[in-house]
Amino acid sequence: MSFKVRSSKFRHVYGTALKREYCYDNIRVSKSSWDSTFCAVNPKFVACIVESAGGGAFIVLPLSKTGRLPADQPVVGGHKGPVLDISWCPHNDNVIASGSEDCVVKVWQIPDGGISRTLTESVVDLIYHQRRVGLVLWHPTARNILLSAGSDNQVVIWNVGVGEPLIHIDCHPDIVFSASWNFDGSQLLTTCKDKKLRLINPRSGEIEQEVICHEGSKASRGIFLKGGLIFTTGFSKLSERQYSLRSPEKLDDPIVMVELDTSNGVMFPLYDPDTSMIYLCGKGDSVIRYFEITAEHPFVHYINTFQTPDPQRGIGMMPKRGCDVSICEISKFYRLNNSGLCQAISMTVPRKSELFQEDLYPDTIGDIPAIDAEDWFNGQDAEPILISLKDYHQPTRLPTASEMKVAKKPNILDKPSANKTVKSSSNNTTAAPPVAKPSFIQPQQSIPDDIVKEFKEEIRKLKAMIVKHENRIRALEARAAEDTTDTAKDGGDSLVLKNNDQNDVETKDNDTEHVDTNEDDD
Repeated sequence: MSFKVRSSKFRHVYGTALKREYCYDNIRVSKSSWDSTFCAVNPKFVACIVESAGGGAFIVLPLSKTGRLPADQPVVGGHKGPVLDISWCPHNDNVIASGSEDCVVKVWQIPDGGISRTLTESVVDLIYHQRRVGLVLWHPTARNILLSAGSDNQVVIWNVGVGEPLIHIDCHPDIVFSASWNFDGSQLLTTCKDKKLRLINPRSGEIEQEVICHEGSKASRGIFLKGGLIFTTGFSKLSERQYSLRSPEKLDDPIVMVELDTSNGVMFPLYDPDTSMIYLCGKGDSVIRYFEITAEHPFVHYINTFQTPDPQRGIGMMPKRGCDVSICEISKFYRLNNSGLCQAISMTVPRKSELFQEDLYPDTIGDIPAIDAEDWFNGQDAEPILISLKDYHQPTRLPTASEMKVAKKPNILDKPSANKTVKSSSNNTTAAPPVAKPSFIQPQQSIPDDIVKEFKEEIRKLKAMIVKHENRIRALEARAAEDTTDTAKDGGDSLVLKNNDQNDVETKDNDTEHVDTNEDDD
């Protein structure tokens, strides 16, 4: 009997756990029962939610600072309740958002070298929810757009640049378990405790489709795939863990529905759009299963399982910009264990050549926003700006720090452009990334002529004042030099007079001694 082996360059992907000295140890992992990944990572930092007395906190570590952490490790600790979810901004590697049981969403600015002392001052506090906030999610293409969902069953879309809510979505009768944007951010997918999967228009809040996701009562998760398909994880009526693949046109009729096992842990689907691979990481599991999504039956192809001895408490997936292309690394994960170890795991395709593998690394999503928050809110959509990892990847380069500013008017991120080649997904032309401008200048507007003339007049007056002060300083220096010369001359004359007086006194003393001597002789 003969059979055909499926051809795929990812059939032999294998995972490698880095040595302990290249991991992070002695982390006080959060004991919260909330179903969250508890870990977030980007090409600069890894962040982990930790236990904190008297409030909520998470730690932020530079990727290079590995090893055992000290007991007094500085934390980001401005929340009054336990932190439930954290998320790095995809357009600024120094900005992170956090949601907490204190009903507040905070956005933080992390310096390049990490924090040297406990950070309690956030850039902006987003206050709207009436109950704990368990989900924060950034928009994939629009600058400063952040989504938050709380136990008050509300979903709020914020403009972080002005610190105000843009859209309020009130269509969920129960707690929102997960949310996902599609590739260009024009649609929103949510899963809810009422077992339903909802496809929502994020600008209007209207429900476009609503179906039963998984029939089990435990938490379910759903994500958008690059081509528009939807992948979900959940439980059956018999508490068996399942995954499904669905088409937006027929959400109620899954393309694939597969039972995996009978474990209790919630499965988090982590997706790589460049390779069309999905990694299933269950809470409490000691394995990571990975699959490839194709257009061939059975559509979701099982590849392999990465096994570790310790169960995982949380996990974070590195963006493709942080992967090492020199060793054909296609994905990288950071696993939090109950023992306090944050373990780095590298997923690699075995290749003998040391050259850049273009088939493994197509143009990937960069860190440059495609549109502004106002443009997105006004109905404009744009696919992510793509970059080539061949020109981008520089392991020793430290990107320039970018500051986050909150203003009364739109625009907050002033990000200097890096020397990268960007590629728009709508055409095949390459162009340099736009140069960032200060937040108080609108790049689309020109400065009026009368303001320019006023600035020039002010500059002329300042120059004249500087010249006047320079002349005065020169005159004062010359006068000071003359006074110094006169003082020295007067001092010399006084010294001559003093010496003459001293000689006269000595002469008189000698005469007196001579007279006394003569008297003794007589």
